[in-house]
Amino acid sequence: MKNILILTAGFGEGHNSAARGIRAGLAQIGGAQVRVELHDLFSETYGPANDWVREAYLGLINHLPQAWAAVYRRLDRQKSYTPNIKPFFTLKKEFRHLLARFEPDVIVSVYPAYPHMLDEMLGPAERACGKRVVVVTDSLSVNAIWYRCSAHYFLLPNERSATVLHEAGIAPEKTRTFGFPVSPEFAEPGLCRAPPSPNERSRVLYLINSRKSTAPELAQRLAGVEGIQLTVAFGRDRRLRRSIENIRHFALRPFQTVGWSEELPRLLRASHLLISKAGGATVQEAFAAGCPMIVNHVIPGQEEGNARYLVEMNCGRVAGTDDAVIAAVRAVFADNSTLWRTWSKNIAEQSKPAASLDIARFLLSL
Repeated sequence: MKNILILTAGFGEGHNSAARGIRAGLAQIGGAQVRVELHDLFSETYGPANDWVREAYLGLINHLPQAWAAVYRRLDRQKSYTPNIKPFFTLKKEFRHLLARFEPDVIVSVYPAYPHMLDEMLGPAERACGKRVVVVTDSLSVNAIWYRCSAHYFLLPNERSATVLHEAGIAPEKTRTFGFPVSPEFAEPGLCRAPPSPNERSRVLYLINSRKSTAPELAQRLAGVEGIQLTVAFGRDRRLRRSIENIRHFALRPFQTVGWSEELPRLLRASHLLISKAGGATVQEAFAAGCPMIVNHVIPGQEEGNARYLVEMNCGRVAGTDDAVIAAVRAVFADNSTLWRTWSKNIAEQSKPAASLDIARFLLSL
């Protein structure tokens, strides 16, 4: 029996998505031979206070993105992160209790604060029992806080992100590029989407996870684009749901709506095009589904690399205004969907839908 501890935090959905993907992969590959626990120690330790800090963080990155960019750059320049984690006395106390109770053979960190806490509490990874693995959830713009710590292995979503660590001095034998640990559902056999056809409307998924105040207007404009079948996903936001549903009733062309859904892998695999922000999980899930993407919002800092990777791999486009989004959608499906076919071919070559299963096999081998 192998004990594997997965550590996450709710400051960005990419961390939680990666943690859930790894847990699901271990459950599928390891079965009864592995015992897994997943913890968000920030939430478990601080409760409502952590929720308040999380909301403040989301408000900062969404409403004052340049201020967050300055914080992000400052973190990247730091040589030591011990001062940042010194105040978390209560969390580290709970962390020690967890380690003593669970006795993990492998500790998997998908949030960058935990490896630094482990260095402070237990010393460098090379001198401690068990293995420490850091799962980096960002592409290209990988902040130094991810790798200026000790770990046995760093798992990266792609080779170009691994190069960032190599150039920073991390030994290549310490890195692995299995891909972003999306849900194993992305690897399940299923019907492949047919290319767009002049006789059928192309399926476009607008996944709203930013710019919620202007999202209804963009949904209304997308509904007016000829030749597409639009689906709008609005999550758990009730106010946004009411706004989108009101627009749906009066739109020139009908469109579908979905709330929070565990069917996202199916929706992405069925869609020809995704429109959403450049979040780490969102972009990587689009890659896993082989679904080209138009990015309509980029948070400075960690999301810049995700957007740049999408564009440089020629798998999508960044469109920062509603006008640009509408123009991009039309361009994607123009001329017998020539641009879509190029993007689709390229993204299929980069797709790693079984990443969580490959990561699970690797963790079980340690």
